[in-house]
Amino acid sequence: MTRRPGLSVRLKLTLSYAGFLMVAGTLLLAVVWAFLLRYVPAGVQGPGTFGPNRGDLVDAFTPKAAWALVALLVFGLVGGWLLAGAMLAPLTRIAHATRLAANGSLSHRIELEGRNDEFRELADAFDTMLARLEADAAEQQRFAANASHELRTPLAVTQTLLDVARKDPGRDPGELVARLRAVNTRAIDLTEALLLLSRADRGAFNRDHVDLSLVAEEATETLLPLAEERGLTIETSGDVAPTVGSHALLLQLATNLVHNAIVHNLPEHGAVWVTTGVGPRTVSLTVENTGEPLTPQLVATIVEPFQRGIGRVHDDHAGVGLGLAIVNSIAQAHGGTLALDPRPDGGLRVTVELPAGST
Repeated sequence: MTRRPGLSVRLKLTLSYAGFLMVAGTLLLAVVWAFLLRYVPAGVQGPGTFGPNRGDLVDAFTPKAAWALVALLVFGLVGGWLLAGAMLAPLTRIAHATRLAANGSLSHRIELEGRNDEFRELADAFDTMLARLEADAAEQQRFAANASHELRTPLAVTQTLLDVARKDPGRDPGELVARLRAVNTRAIDLTEALLLLSRADRGAFNRDHVDLSLVAEEATETLLPLAEERGLTIETSGDVAPTVGSHALLLQLATNLVHNAIVHNLPEHGAVWVTTGVGPRTVSLTVENTGEPLTPQLVATIVEPFQRGIGRVHDDHAGVGLGLAIVNSIAQAHGGTLALDPRPDGGLRVTVELPAGST
């Protein structure tokens, strides 16, 4: 947006300081005139007396007062210019940092020295914003690189299958179609997961009253056949847990947690526990599962995109490595938190806390 050029803030402050000094000086001279010179006799009081009358004092006072006002004007302009420059120096540093950020340099920090004042608060807030933007930009770049890698894999597999089929015309087309369908399904699942993650990050959803316990039950019932197929048991318990948010996203959150608990479990005779709870100001959803022992270092990384715990699970229900990343984004979009803890007997405990809503 183009604007007409105007006076700088420093010049405006300088003129304001000089104008204030001129007004103060004029008032002072007016006080001298009103309360001193007016009481000096206008002429000689009597014969034999000699002294300056009012006219003499006015003639002597006027040029000196004019020179005093000129000196005040010069002092106000020079002093105001220097004082305004010193006061606006922090803004210059902030403007410089803003231009660097606009050009893509998010690593620069203002780090304003001195005591805490309005400029220091502004600079600290700007530094905090730059740190957050730098972290978000790094996360987006890393996520984009991982997503590109993951999306390239099914495309490369598809290309390989087509090349093999072209070189071997007598190959069974049914097998080729089945494998292409599986690869294409995985690519679609990954794309939908990326879109869901982006939607959660933007917070683009409607908010309604949701009972987290009902959402957990719905997710458990949906995945119960998968658990039975793997010889696992699922137990659900807990209280009514009202919150406010998107039913679809919260259902996806619960589904991802239960799905991960089923897939990353013992080969047989494993168990999954789904529990909801209510606190003073929060509601919680906890999903625990048996499984291999996990170290705290490994648990700290599996919430990252495309991480799959101990290793990649190669079966039809392995997912795309975005389950817990989506859960974390949905929880944060609802003002909640995600906590992961390794179970002493093996497996994982995942707890999501959300702000409590009205019943």
